[in-house]
Amino acid sequence: MRKREQSLLLGYSLLFIQPIFMASNLIVARGGVQFVPPISLAFMRWALVFLIILPFVYLKIKKNLKFVKKESKKLFFLGLMGCGVCGAFPFIAGLTTTITNMGIIYSTSPIFILIISSLFFSEKMNIYKFIGLILCLGGVLAIIIKGDINLLLSMKFTSGDLWMLGAAIGWALYSIYLLNWKSKLDTWTRFTLIAFFGALTLLPFSIYENIYMSKITFTPMMLFWVIFAALSPGIAAFILYGKVQSYLGASITGFTLYLFTVYGAIYGILLFGETLDFYHYYGAAFVFLGVYFVRKRLKKNV
Repeated sequence: MRKREQSLLLGYSLLFIQPIFMASNLIVARGGVQFVPPISLAFMRWALVFLIILPFVYLKIKKNLKFVKKESKKLFFLGLMGCGVCGAFPFIAGLTTTITNMGIIYSTSPIFILIISSLFFSEKMNIYKFIGLILCLGGVLAIIIKGDINLLLSMKFTSGDLWMLGAAIGWALYSIYLLNWKSKLDTWTRFTLIAFFGALTLLPFSIYENIYMSKITFTPMMLFWVIFAALSPGIAAFILYGKVQSYLGASITGFTLYLFTVYGAIYGILLFGETLDFYHYYGAAFVFLGVYFVRKRLKKNV
């Protein structure tokens, strides 16, 4: 087998493997929050990620300290969005909504990337993108109101679904600025510092949570969930995502988002006894069709 064919085979294999780790964040959001307060769980998760990777990049950070200082505000914002908002919001959402809902709502991130890019980076909105936007938002709305128009009219939503919508917007902001803010730092050094600033942004909220809401109880299960959150949806998902992208390119790698939703639903059914209702099917269909419209048109424009 030729080297190119081997790389493609490995890439497509990892395309199906990576979302297993990526979607495990939804397991943490449902299971971990039963043993660790959600904001504290997010804080300890990213603090541990930072501490695990730091020994491998410490010398690079020291060597490029001037660039670290120069980019510190940008790194802080990326940490706030990528680790703060996207770290804590799903865990808060897991207290009141299902893994299936979280997975489908989170998959709308490309649509919010489109909206933000159009508003702040002069990306043109054409008819295909507009159709995709409407389909996607319609699908998410169907899931949030559980297919019941009365919930929309009475404005009674599950708070977890709204937290997850916030996480999807946060990931869109993180993705856009991670791409548009060029850096002098290599990928791992930058990721380590983003994890540090993410933990830093979560620290005061974690302290507040422990004092006024729910105090951390140090148990073996608490340690398990913190370590699992750091290793599986954190480091492992990040490493494998980079590998898939290097083998298959950014466009195909984007399909991990669809598999993320499917795996999330499987986790919910197998581990938490969740069921799929009719609104999940047509809501997901609208979301996927909407993202397809956007991605298909973007590809034509490249």
